[in-house]
Amino acid sequence: MKKIFYTMFFIFLIFCGGVYYLYTSLWGSGVNNTSKYELFIATGSSYNDVISHLQGDNILKSPYLFDLLADQMNYKKDKVKSGKYTIAPKMSIRHLISNLRSGNQSAIDITFNNIRTIEELAGRLSHQIEPDSMSLLNTLIADLNVTSKGFTRESVGVMYIPNTYQVYWNITPQQLVNRMQKEYKIFWSHNNRKSKAKAKNITPIQASILGSIVQKETNKKPEQSIVAGVYLNRIRIGMPLQADPTVVFGIGDFTIKRVLNKHLEYKSPYNTYLNKGLPPGPICIAESTAIDAVLDAEDSGYLYFCAKPGYRGGHLFAKDLTAHNKNARIYHRWLSKEGIMK
Repeated sequence: MKKIFYTMFFIFLIFCGGVYYLYTSLWGSGVNNTSKYELFIATGSSYNDVISHLQGDNILKSPYLFDLLADQMNYKKDKVKSGKYTIAPKMSIRHLISNLRSGNQSAIDITFNNIRTIEELAGRLSHQIEPDSMSLLNTLIADLNVTSKGFTRESVGVMYIPNTYQVYWNITPQQLVNRMQKEYKIFWSHNNRKSKAKAKNITPIQASILGSIVQKETNKKPEQSIVAGVYLNRIRIGMPLQADPTVVFGIGDFTIKRVLNKHLEYKSPYNTYLNKGLPPGPICIAESTAIDAVLDAEDSGYLYFCAKPGYRGGHLFAKDLTAHNKNARIYHRWLSKEGIMK
């Protein structure tokens, strides 16, 4: 009898251990990761792709139990939902499958700044979300997202205001454009921006284009409103903007550090020495601070400015050509002394 008792007791312990293992795996911790694990499921993935990914990174304590429960919860039969999913430490298999099955994915932050062109924007975004750069670019410049929204191929970049936005990793290119258009409208509906632009006799698009020029002229925020005022003064009296950054943008050689006479003769719609008024589009994706600098531009009476000698940036401003030429000679002598010839 003792032998039977011990045998039955041993079987009972094994049974309890099995029940405990199943319970902890299904409702308790069913994963091995000790920190947050990000699972990216590409659009069009199959169930086998998902479990292979989890097994490959040794996330599951029991792939067999995951597979068994996935079958019972109909996850294997349903269409796999793409996205980025966060697997927390000690997450149960049931909780994990429930998230995957319902598409309960985590949002991500996308950020873009210091970008010149719409092509560069598409490339930058493609490193943060699922769509590739080509599909993004084709959507960004599609007629549906350009002319129908009041832009041109050259000016559409103004719709993208550099910031940090929360989206889903598997957002489609069109969904992204729609989101950015919404953010663009929100931006212009705040802080009386539209009224300020109207008061300066410019449109929001023109304010953004001018903001891009101001941004490339100076990275010193306190100076941006002064530089913007200079350009607005020139526009008001019909004087060419004569902005060196627009010339460089038109040439497309961004290694140029010193704009020479030969550069000023380069024919381009972005050469504001040869063409009066604003260029057809922004020369970079202007930041909100640069756009606001245009809208809050100082009416100082300045018509000229040139860079200060030295590597700290900053500019010397002048109201007449005589004073400006004097400032320019000082700066050019410094350039030559430093050996900056191009």
